[in-house]
Amino acid sequence: MIPFNKPYYSGNEKRYIVKAMQTKILTGDMSMIRDCESFLEKKYSFPKVYLTNSCTMALEMAALIADIQPGDQVIMPSYTYVSTANAFALRGAEIMFVDSKKDHPNMDESQIEALITTKTKAIVVVHYAGVSCDFSIVKSIAKKYNILIIEDAAQCIDSFYNEMPLGSIGEIACFSFHETKNIHSGEGGFIVLNDSGLIGKAEAVRNKGTNRSAFVRGEVSKYEWLGLGFSSMPSAITAAFLFAQFEQIEKVQKRRLNCWNRYYKKLNGLQKNGNIQLPLIPEYASNNAHIFYFVCNSAQERIDLIDFLKVNNIQAVFHYQSLHASPFYKLKHDGRSMENADRYSACLLRLPMFYELTKIEQDYICEKVIEFYSRLSKDKC
Repeated sequence: MIPFNKPYYSGNEKRYIVKAMQTKILTGDMSMIRDCESFLEKKYSFPKVYLTNSCTMALEMAALIADIQPGDQVIMPSYTYVSTANAFALRGAEIMFVDSKKDHPNMDESQIEALITTKTKAIVVVHYAGVSCDFSIVKSIAKKYNILIIEDAAQCIDSFYNEMPLGSIGEIACFSFHETKNIHSGEGGFIVLNDSGLIGKAEAVRNKGTNRSAFVRGEVSKYEWLGLGFSSMPSAITAAFLFAQFEQIEKVQKRRLNCWNRYYKKLNGLQKNGNIQLPLIPEYASNNAHIFYFVCNSAQERIDLIDFLKVNNIQAVFHYQSLHASPFYKLKHDGRSMENADRYSACLLRLPMFYELTKIEQDYICEKVIEFYSRLSKDKC
């Protein structure tokens, strides 16, 4: 079976983990954690980075840092992972979902302004597959109404909007290092603070709501409970694993982009024939090759294709289910139609994508996808 994902290993993870263990202190804001944070700040010019134990935790921190209160409204796409919405629903926010674009799973920015009320506190953008939203529209709206932008950049390591790193544009951004990501630590993530006025609060939130970091730096004589917070820091073991990955990021990105381009080239004929819709990369966005997906013409077609590929020892998978139609939120949703988000939920399919994927394996996958559509065309005739 060609798996959907296979986590990448650089070869130095064990060595750095042993080095971290030799410090005898594996918890707290230790040197290996700070090394990872400094790497990200330097490479992407992020003002302040804090490692977290997941992107989910980073999002929950973002909701607390942004002071989301019961009754506040938060705008976000319906086609996203549940963590995006859950972080703000936990704070009592009313979620205002936005439909996707017809040509891309990202939310349709043209629909945002009509949803804004006096209760709107934040716009949460999700850059699907590491491809940026159109910030020219989002930033204009946020500035006009004095609303925070929070980037759910879970899939966006080494992605850019007009040469600006994703995660550097909103006031807050959240990233994932889950094992399915280009660079990973099994579980992990980080939060970016681009607004200097939020850094102090973020530091307290990540320290369970205390000023412990200030105490460790010798700035206060004792640390106290300042407000709500989380135990969000990863261990030094996780950071050590992650740092080994950082050292190979350019190598990983080059390999994944080659794989992505190979898929696109070999399957482009199916798009020309109207069999599938391939990914769109807008001019303002870069491609970090996190996901290779295409959109089938119907839900049943996707089911049949997944089954066909499975029989041929290829694991292909679907992705998000529209949150506005979820069992938890459908009675809270205001009833607006979200036909594009629903279409991606029903028809989007992801192919295997990982560092060790070989050209032979890719060619075989593409051959089987093409064979499926050839058979489908014959059956229709």
